[in-house]
Amino acid sequence: MSASLFDTFFQAEAKLFLLAGIRIALSEDGKDLTSQGIFDDADLAVAHVIAKEKFLVAGLPLIPLILEFAGCEFQHMLNVDEGDVVSPGTMLAAIQAPATHILRVERVILNYLGHLSGIASLTARYVNALKGSRTTLLDTRKTLPGLRYPEKYAVLVGGAKNHRLNLSQLLMIKDNHIDRAGGIAPAVAKLRQAYPENCPPIEVECRTLAEVDEAAAAQVSRIMLDNMDLPLMREALARIPQGIETEVSGGVTLENIADIGAIGPDFVSVGRITHSAPASDVSMRISPLE
Repeated sequence: MSASLFDTFFQAEAKLFLLAGIRIALSEDGKDLTSQGIFDDADLAVAHVIAKEKFLVAGLPLIPLILEFAGCEFQHMLNVDEGDVVSPGTMLAAIQAPATHILRVERVILNYLGHLSGIASLTARYVNALKGSRTTLLDTRKTLPGLRYPEKYAVLVGGAKNHRLNLSQLLMIKDNHIDRAGGIAPAVAKLRQAYPENCPPIEVECRTLAEVDEAAAAQVSRIMLDNMDLPLMREALARIPQGIETEVSGGVTLENIADIGAIGPDFVSVGRITHSAPASDVSMRISPLE
């Protein structure tokens, strides 16, 4: 799954944002005066990237990209596949390069691997909790600035699907749009007037049953049930006609997601799989070249 998913996802704009993020991460660290003062460029070393706990791996294809940006000659070997679940002590990858370059990129590699693996691992737990239901897990735009694409890629590695990557991919009417426009019907009408030919799909975030009825009457593409409890959610879903997709969002946890899946929405979106995923514990051990 690994390389093909990575290469497929990181095309065009996504690839540009990824490379820009790596460039910024390396620039943030500046010159490694400590390593440059201790080692010379001819001092080759081998580094092993080690898992210190059990987790689902995401981000391995970033290792050669980061090394390339560091501007050094290197060799690397991946010991596991992207998406593998590894146990403590597993060697994920080996890198051979000048010690100064390895030490310069060490923290950048570990930061990406730990963060993305943490997202993939938490996502997989939510996906597993939905097993047996018809509901698909989605992420949200609750991502760290500059890391939107890597984080959403990690969600895919964890087995979920992406919601919109940016504001242009879907017309989504949220609570502030509704309140400012004077209701769902006028907001939908204005969008259809603004984009008269081939109007993109429209999703509406609904807080009440009255808003659900208004969105259904407007024949939008998808209705999101926002922060509803299970009884209200069940009643709202019963009001939405076939042909309109349904999504649940807000207040979704590992403890209640199976109950939500059991009542059958098409999608459930969870912000915490990106904004609250704990980083997986990864280390790098460096030794002289034998």
